[in-house]
Amino acid sequence: MAGKKVDLRNPIFHDDDAARAHLERVLWPQGPVCPRCGVIGDRITKLQGKSTRPGVYKCKDCRKPFSVTVGTVMERSHIPLSKWVLASQLMASSKKSMSALQLSRMMDISYQSAWFLFHRIRESTIDADSSPLGGENEVVEADETYIGGKARNKAYGPPPKKEAVLTVVHRDGEARSKHVANVTAKTLRETIVTKADRKSYLMTDEAPVYTKLGREFNGHGTVNHSEGEYVKTGGFHHTNTVESFFALLKRAVYGQFHHISDAHLFRYLAEADFKYNHRIALGFDDADRLDALLRGSKGKRLYYRQPNEAANA
Repeated sequence: MAGKKVDLRNPIFHDDDAARAHLERVLWPQGPVCPRCGVIGDRITKLQGKSTRPGVYKCKDCRKPFSVTVGTVMERSHIPLSKWVLASQLMASSKKSMSALQLSRMMDISYQSAWFLFHRIRESTIDADSSPLGGENEVVEADETYIGGKARNKAYGPPPKKEAVLTVVHRDGEARSKHVANVTAKTLRETIVTKADRKSYLMTDEAPVYTKLGREFNGHGTVNHSEGEYVKTGGFHHTNTVESFFALLKRAVYGQFHHISDAHLFRYLAEADFKYNHRIALGFDDADRLDALLRGSKGKRLYYRQPNEAANA
């Protein structure tokens, strides 16, 4: 299935008024909505005075002004809206992601601004949907991997710290990833039983941490990677789907980021999940992913300072 192509000459990527209009179409499909009291329709007035900045509305109920960015990750940002939309499109279109330095060069902004943009956009990819994957007569694959450098790449010093990542994939469906403290039967079970429906057939490798957990599912199949076994029973038993997900994730790390702080790893995982869950095979193209990113920004305003710090200032 071929997706629609994106033209980066589109005014929404270069003109703030066009970008604002696009945001309003995506975030307010039924017209302006007050982010404070939820009022719509004729209770909303667009302010058009000479001293009023573009895109400001006023609610007749709570009597507060607002714009389409209020309550989103773009609120109070001094970065032009067109650059927000362009950065979102570049991230949505980059299968193996893009570094903040590359964004800085392409958009002629500082590295700090590019880093700020990308992390706010990654926050938009965090999915609030906690519904478990799979179900009756469905297969879910689970596996863990480690994100971090390799000891052989260091000339001296201790081996680099690696962070464990667990991913559950609904075969031919969506993925859910989580940064776990350690790979034990207890920690993996706590994550897997919330991310996978126990009516599913669980597919893993031969690691003993999955043995007891597998009994909680409708069935449990394994492949023995240590013996060179990757596929069996005519192609039904394998973990190639989740391994393919890890291949994309690690290519982004090796080729783009080079290093990921454990404090921000959950955002990078959310980005990888988002792209996998909005891939062409599931009916999404680059334009669809952009709109999904913009919709995900709602209700996720990030403060420049933590609320407790602001209260004590």
